[in-house]
Amino acid sequence: MSPDYQLLIFDWDGTLVNSIGRIVTALHRAAHDSDLPPRSDAELRAIIGLGLPEVVVALYPDLNDADVAHRYCRSYSEHYLALEGTPSVLFPGVADAMKAFREAGYQLAVATGKGRHGLSRVLADQGWTDFFDITRCADETASKPAPLMLEQILAHCGVPAERALMVGDSIFDLEMARNAGMDSVAVGYGAMSLDALAGYGPRLMIEHFSELHAWLVPRATQSTLGMSEHVERA
Repeated sequence: MSPDYQLLIFDWDGTLVNSIGRIVTALHRAAHDSDLPPRSDAELRAIIGLGLPEVVVALYPDLNDADVAHRYCRSYSEHYLALEGTPSVLFPGVADAMKAFREAGYQLAVATGKGRHGLSRVLADQGWTDFFDITRCADETASKPAPLMLEQILAHCGVPAERALMVGDSIFDLEMARNAGMDSVAVGYGAMSLDALAGYGPRLMIEHFSELHAWLVPRATQSTLGMSEHVERA
């Protein structure tokens, strides 16, 4: 049996919200606007989760022009905001599960590569402005996979790392959790496949958010699990 968690920390894009396609589209358009070489969809999906400055470095490591990098980031933000004229939807099962986690007594947090302005907007779109105990963004702390944003969340919530769980769809989420000494859950329906995430030691791997609900809520209300686990590390 795994530890009794007190705090659940979620990535946003690709974990709670189905926005990966729009992110990839906005990145393509930003490259075009900035006269930068195009990157494949696979290359773009592989950097989702990083903060925007880190995205530029990862995609264009030889770029030494700060003005071009700034134009790329600004163009991405403008295109993504336009695509979000109709907000991205929550993945199936997320709304009910998040309500159940709150009712079961978990503290809830978000750790995202989004900027604060963008996260505030999408939280408002979902009616979740005051839902989470704390949220941390890449532009107000260190980008993933550095553990700083998780350490800040732990300090705010007064929870040790071994009683917290990071849920994410990218290697940066899982590596960040490992760097913070925290368990993680790998989500296979977002930016990266479970095959790509398995090597980062997730405690659980899921293809539907409801699997996380089934795994966690019984352990908050019972001393033993009420059902079998999907993929749990021994």
